[in-house]
Amino acid sequence: MTKDFVPDRLRVSIKMKKTVWKLLLTLPMFLVLLLLAAGAKTLAQETAQTTPQPSPQPTIDSPITSVSELSDVQPTDWAFSALQSLVERYGCIVGYPDKTYRGNRPLSRYEFAAGLNACLDQINQLIASSTADLVTREDLATLQRLTEEFGPELAQLRGRVDNLEARTVEVEANQFSTTTKLVGDVVFLVADTFGDRANNTSADDTSDETNTIFSYRARLSFQTSFTGKDQLNTDLIASNLPNLIAETGTHMTRFALDRSARFEDNDLYLANLYYRFPIGDKVTVWLGARTLNFPIYVPTLNPLNGNLLQGGISRFGQFNPTVYRPGFDGAGAAFAYKFSDQFQLHAAYIADGFAASQPSGGLFNNSSQAIISQLTISPSKNLDIGLTYTHKYYPTNSGNNLTGGTGSAFARNPFLQNATTSDNFGLQFNWKLAEKFNLGGWFGYTLAYQQDNGDSNATIINGALTFAFPDLFKEGNVGGITVGIPPKVTSNNFRVAGQRREDPDTSLHIEAFYRFRVSDRISITPDFYVITAPEHNSANDLIWVGAVRTTFTF
Repeated sequence: MTKDFVPDRLRVSIKMKKTVWKLLLTLPMFLVLLLLAAGAKTLAQETAQTTPQPSPQPTIDSPITSVSELSDVQPTDWAFSALQSLVERYGCIVGYPDKTYRGNRPLSRYEFAAGLNACLDQINQLIASSTADLVTREDLATLQRLTEEFGPELAQLRGRVDNLEARTVEVEANQFSTTTKLVGDVVFLVADTFGDRANNTSADDTSDETNTIFSYRARLSFQTSFTGKDQLNTDLIASNLPNLIAETGTHMTRFALDRSARFEDNDLYLANLYYRFPIGDKVTVWLGARTLNFPIYVPTLNPLNGNLLQGGISRFGQFNPTVYRPGFDGAGAAFAYKFSDQFQLHAAYIADGFAASQPSGGLFNNSSQAIISQLTISPSKNLDIGLTYTHKYYPTNSGNNLTGGTGSAFARNPFLQNATTSDNFGLQFNWKLAEKFNLGGWFGYTLAYQQDNGDSNATIINGALTFAFPDLFKEGNVGGITVGIPPKVTSNNFRVAGQRREDPDTSLHIEAFYRFRVSDRISITPDFYVITAPEHNSANDLIWVGAVRTTFTF
């Protein structure tokens, strides 16, 4: 990574020499500096109303030696001769990393002071060697005026560098690691459910008996880089966020951050372990031994409503579950290829990480597997479209979960615990219609097939529309609404006791949230969602879920 342009030592070392003649050597360069400053100021005034002013860009580390090295400077430019003199005669001008000068960009006083200081250092060398031409008394007055006018800026820059050096020494003495950055987050969740339990077979026990909960999830992430472009990610999580299945009788009420059923409350466990590195400018590769799942390596195109820490709270509201949730904690490999800014391809192969070391399992031998690919198309900077295909395989008695812990029981396991394969197709989009309004959504279509003990097949669908309102009421806040149909079996010829495992009705998932940013590190998000006809069965009364999430990041 490059650093913002700052001379090695921001100091003013102009001293009056014993003779006036040596000071008078500096005139040609300062006349050019005045010309450049005047031109930049005029241009800034002319373009202030129509041209955005980008922030300063990083520059290369050493001055250029010829003006021809600057690709956007032409001999017809009005300041070409001046710039040529500064570059080739005095050697105190640098360009940007892409070998451009960007002479039409307005100049700040700090930038001018930094450039002036660089040239002053060069002048000292010229004075010492007495190789420059002589100048007049008026030129000396110009030099004195420039030195006095920009003296405060140069003094501030020198003070900033001195403070930065002191802080750098302190950080280096107390840093956790020279290669690893520690980041983390803590989530507090106060929540409750309202409504009768779904599919309760006891006529005497259908009322809502859940209590208000106060739970947490804490995550520490160790992000290690060995080259500056790669990253080894190690995540540790402890949580007691409950899975609401037992209380509500349906997966449709689950939280996005609820605790994995494979771990007990408050257990500290390894949640993610993967390594990302680039190959050239267009290819990025991920190798993961633990939970190499979406959305680690592919855009799910629901950046606001689907954000785990800042968006909605429900599991279904995150993204299309049939293509983005394999249904197990995957180990494997993934890659992304960027054809252009408009086209990107992502692909991966993952297997159940917990079975990878077992003789009857492993990466390729009878373990749950998923092959995933997505073509992301961006026709404009405001519209992204994802075309996704996922092939899943679950062996017999592997806890089949075609929909990643969402939707109805029939959708998750259309053939009970028989070996199952599925072809899952997804269409996702996110459209920034206005500065403060995003429209998004997805549609998922699944064809599932029974393996080994029959030739049954099933069709599963799901879909949603998302409405996001960034900077709602205040900059940094986000409001969102998600309306969707959780995964539902529309047809299935697999029968149990003569009955097809098909969903008779249609549930709706309706969710609204508002994320209020207390500070850069703290946010509070009230969230409320309702499930109509839970388990796609109108015999079940609707269930409400209310929650308030407080997120701390560090």
